[in-house]
Amino acid sequence: MIIMAVDFGDARTGLAVCDKSELLASPAGVITERNFERCMEKVAAAAKENGAEMLVVGYPKNMNGTIGARAELCQKFADGLQKLANLPVVLWDERCTTVSAHAYLNATNTRGKKRKAVVDAIAATIILESYLGYRKNKRADD
Repeated sequence: MIIMAVDFGDARTGLAVCDKSELLASPAGVITERNFERCMEKVAAAAKENGAEMLVVGYPKNMNGTIGARAELCQKFADGLQKLANLPVVLWDERCTTVSAHAYLNATNTRGKKRKAVVDAIAATIILESYLGYRKNKRADD
Protein backbone atom coordinates (compact mmCIF):
# COMPACT_ATOMS: atom_id res chain seq x y z
CA MET A 1 0.00 0.00 0.00
CA ILE A 2 1.32 3.46 -0.84
CA ILE A 3 1.25 5.57 2.30
CA MET A 4 2.00 9.28 2.46
CA ALA A 5 3.17 10.95 5.68
CA VAL A 6 2.57 14.59 6.46
CA ASP A 7 4.58 16.78 8.85
CA PHE A 8 2.19 19.73 9.10
CA GLY A 9 3.71 23.12 9.85
CA ASP A 10 2.57 26.73 9.99
CA ALA A 11 4.68 27.76 6.99
CA ARG A 12 6.07 24.51 5.54
CA THR A 13 4.52 21.04 5.45
CA GLY A 14 6.79 18.09 4.73
CA LEU A 15 5.68 15.05 2.74
CA ALA A 16 7.06 11.53 2.42
CA VAL A 17 5.82 8.43 0.61
CA CYS A 18 6.60 4.74 0.69
CA ASP A 19 6.67 2.15 -2.05
CA LYS A 20 3.84 -0.39 -2.46
CA SER A 21 5.77 -2.99 -0.45
CA GLU A 22 6.02 -0.52 2.48
CA LEU A 23 9.75 -1.12 2.64
CA LEU A 24 11.21 2.23 1.63
CA ALA A 25 10.13 5.69 2.83
CA SER A 26 11.36 8.65 0.79
CA PRO A 27 10.96 12.43 1.06
CA ALA A 28 8.30 13.68 -1.37
CA GLY A 29 8.74 17.43 -1.04
CA VAL A 30 7.66 20.40 1.00
CA ILE A 31 4.52 22.47 0.58
CA THR A 32 5.08 26.12 1.42
CA GLU A 33 1.68 27.46 2.43
CA ARG A 34 0.55 29.48 5.45
CA ASN A 35 -3.20 29.27 4.75
CA PHE A 36 -4.65 26.27 6.64
CA GLU A 37 -7.36 25.41 4.07
CA ARG A 38 -5.09 25.83 1.04
CA CYS A 39 -2.45 23.69 2.72
CA MET A 40 -5.00 20.88 3.20
CA GLU A 41 -6.00 21.19 -0.47
CA LYS A 42 -2.37 21.02 -1.61
CA VAL A 43 -1.66 17.98 0.58
CA ALA A 44 -4.80 16.23 -0.74
CA ALA A 45 -3.66 16.99 -4.32
CA ALA A 46 -0.17 15.64 -3.53
CA ALA A 47 -1.73 12.46 -2.09
CA LYS A 48 -3.66 11.92 -5.31
CA GLU A 49 -0.59 12.70 -7.44
CA ASN A 50 1.50 10.18 -5.49
CA GLY A 51 -1.21 7.50 -5.61
CA ALA A 52 -1.48 7.42 -1.81
CA GLU A 53 -3.94 4.93 -0.37
CA MET A 54 -3.53 6.11 3.22
CA LEU A 55 -2.25 9.23 5.00
CA VAL A 56 -0.26 9.46 8.22
CA VAL A 57 -0.28 12.88 9.87
CA GLY A 58 2.30 13.71 12.50
CA TYR A 59 0.70 14.20 15.92
CA PRO A 60 2.99 16.29 18.15
CA LYS A 61 2.11 15.20 21.65
CA ASN A 62 3.85 16.93 24.54
CA MET A 63 6.84 15.07 25.98
CA ASN A 64 4.68 13.93 28.93
CA GLY A 65 2.13 12.42 26.52
CA THR A 66 -0.53 15.11 26.92
CA ILE A 67 -2.27 16.85 24.03
CA GLY A 68 -1.49 20.52 23.54
CA ALA A 69 -2.64 23.24 21.17
CA ARG A 70 -0.32 22.09 18.38
CA ALA A 71 -1.61 18.51 18.53
CA GLU A 72 -5.19 19.80 18.47
CA LEU A 73 -4.40 21.80 15.33
CA CYS A 74 -2.89 18.69 13.70
CA GLN A 75 -6.04 16.74 14.64
CA LYS A 76 -8.14 19.41 12.92
CA PHE A 77 -5.83 19.25 9.89
CA ALA A 78 -6.10 15.45 9.75
CA ASP A 79 -9.90 15.56 10.01
CA GLY A 80 -10.16 18.07 7.16
CA LEU A 81 -7.64 16.17 5.08
CA GLN A 82 -9.60 12.94 5.49
CA LYS A 83 -12.69 14.63 4.05
CA LEU A 84 -10.80 16.32 1.20
CA ALA A 85 -8.67 13.34 0.15
CA ASN A 86 -11.32 10.70 0.90
CA LEU A 87 -8.58 8.43 2.30
CA PRO A 88 -8.02 6.85 5.70
CA VAL A 89 -5.92 9.12 7.92
CA VAL A 90 -3.91 7.99 10.93
CA LEU A 91 -2.43 10.33 13.53
CA TRP A 92 1.08 9.23 14.49
CA ASP A 93 3.16 10.40 17.45
CA GLU A 94 5.91 12.60 16.05
CA ARG A 95 7.74 13.65 19.19
CA CYS A 96 11.37 14.57 18.40
CA THR A 97 11.14 13.99 14.63
CA THR A 98 12.29 17.50 13.76
CA VAL A 99 15.20 17.13 16.19
CA SER A 100 16.11 13.83 14.50
CA ALA A 101 15.79 15.43 11.07
CA HIS A 102 18.24 18.16 12.11
CA ALA A 103 20.62 15.46 13.39
CA TYR A 104 20.50 13.69 10.00
CA LEU A 105 21.15 16.97 8.22
CA ASN A 106 24.08 17.71 10.55
CA ALA A 107 25.55 14.31 9.71
CA THR A 108 25.35 15.10 5.99
CA ASN A 109 26.61 18.67 6.53
CA THR A 110 23.48 20.17 4.95
CA ARG A 111 23.35 23.85 5.86
CA GLY A 112 21.59 27.13 5.13
CA LYS A 113 18.73 27.47 2.66
CA LYS A 114 19.13 23.89 1.47
CA ARG A 115 18.60 22.64 5.03
CA LYS A 116 15.51 24.79 5.54
CA ALA A 117 14.07 23.47 2.27
CA VAL A 118 14.34 19.78 3.21
CA VAL A 119 14.08 19.48 6.99
CA ASP A 120 10.28 19.12 6.96
CA ALA A 121 10.36 16.41 4.28
CA ILE A 122 13.02 14.56 6.30
CA ALA A 123 10.81 14.84 9.41
CA ALA A 124 7.88 13.42 7.39
CA THR A 125 10.13 10.55 6.28
CA ILE A 126 11.02 9.79 9.90
CA ILE A 127 7.31 9.79 10.81
CA LEU A 128 6.60 7.40 7.94
CA GLU A 129 9.50 5.08 8.80
CA SER A 130 8.23 4.87 12.38
CA TYR A 131 4.71 4.08 11.21
CA LEU A 132 5.93 1.47 8.71
CA GLY A 133 7.94 -0.20 11.49
CA TYR A 134 4.79 -0.35 13.59
CA ARG A 135 2.80 -1.91 10.72
CA LYS A 136 5.51 -4.47 10.07
CA ASN A 137 5.68 -5.45 13.74
CA LYS A 138 1.89 -5.54 14.01
CA ARG A 139 1.72 -8.00 11.08
CA ALA A 140 4.43 -10.15 12.67
CA ASP A 141 2.37 -10.33 15.89
CA ASP A 142 -0.79 -11.48 14.04
